[in-house]
Amino acid sequence: MVSNPPSGDDRVPFLSRAVNVSRSELPGLLSAAAYFFCLLCSYYILRPVRDEMGVRGGVENMQWLFTATFFAMLLAVPVFATLASRFRRTRLIPAVYGFFIACIALFWLWLRVDMQMVWAARSFFVWLSVFNLFVVSVFWSFLTDVFTNRQATRLFGAIAAGGSAGAIAGPAITGVLAQQLEPASLLPIAAVILACTLPCMWVLERWSSRSSEHGTTNQPLGGTLFEGVKAVLQSRYLLGICLFIWLYTTLATFLYFIQADIISNAIDDSGDRTSVFAIIDLLTNTLTVGIQLFLTARVVQYFGLGRALSFVPLLVAAGFVVLVAAPVLLSIAAVQVLRRAGNYALAKPGREMLFTVVPRYEKYKSKNFIDTVVYRGSDAIASWVYTGLTGLGLGISGISVVAIPVALVWAVIGYRLGVSRQARATGTAPPSRRRQGESDDRRQ
Repeated sequence: MVSNPPSGDDRVPFLSRAVNVSRSELPGLLSAAAYFFCLLCSYYILRPVRDEMGVRGGVENMQWLFTATFFAMLLAVPVFATLASRFRRTRLIPAVYGFFIACIALFWLWLRVDMQMVWAARSFFVWLSVFNLFVVSVFWSFLTDVFTNRQATRLFGAIAAGGSAGAIAGPAITGVLAQQLEPASLLPIAAVILACTLPCMWVLERWSSRSSEHGTTNQPLGGTLFEGVKAVLQSRYLLGICLFIWLYTTLATFLYFIQADIISNAIDDSGDRTSVFAIIDLLTNTLTVGIQLFLTARVVQYFGLGRALSFVPLLVAAGFVVLVAAPVLLSIAAVQVLRRAGNYALAKPGREMLFTVVPRYEKYKSKNFIDTVVYRGSDAIASWVYTGLTGLGLGISGISVVAIPVALVWAVIGYRLGVSRQARATGTAPPSRRRQGESDDRRQ
């Protein structure tokens, strides 16, 4: 096992069955979980609104929305890399969240004046897609900076469960209010909840500065604007993570288009569609939180990260088999709930664990590039591939047949990445790779 768990009097009795956490780690665990709760609660209030805005903008135009999101990422990532090079994280992270809170307020005003609503819907769809990846990527960069590799193995599942609890609360709020309020009225609620991440962030930073186990630094990263991109291109390990995310996003985009197509044909009313999207989110996150609390750390510790990362791709392959036979609303809802629950409970925390064994500048610059440009680039390409396949006459069943072997390749990549991370963590990676990592650490 990678982790050295706390034992004896150092363990926290009332949490010991679910989380193997020491008393000294408890403030860090609780503040990180609360931070993620507020973050995902805010996002999941907005997500059903985004999905409805996508339908309003026209299902046939979604590939353009995904492409616009990718180009928005190309503009945003250099700005973030420049800021990360010059500012400490105690200033950088609050500034990023403050910017997005201000954006929510501006969109609320735009939607309230009821002007150019088609463009408002499309702009909100693109903005929220950028918002989601940026704030979550910054959150996990922060966590891989303040928690050690061993702590990550034990605690990241529980921290992710805090986010899932927020992801339950968010769609529950939206599901109740969507029938009573117009979608724009949900935005101020989301902005207030997002602002609650700031005190959680401060507590986590204070805990990190007092902890002697990890010895992280709060200094600016320095370096050049494209240092993170260069590191990705020179590292087989980071390129493997890029490929893993590329395949994941491609298949997730296919399922998103299938979902939008089936729901738009099955349900005519805007409020009803928003409620259905919220119900899918609620079921997903209710299932996720139980898995994260009781299974994620145990699966990674006892079966290894490689098998944990390969499980969700195999589940997705089975889901596409179901859609080949029955491309209906119940099928896509079930596949999306199981696929997303598996992703949030196993693949996502496992993917973040991959970054605990890389140098600090890669945790921010390279990771942010991967989580945004690579992620949304594959989104954009997948959306056009999906459009091309439908143009060739393939329906949902035919596209699902194409997706099955892609999911199997994704499973192989996930397994090999998990094995490689274990080798890096235990110092058994090939000597050339160890020397590269030591050189990177000295540069800092």
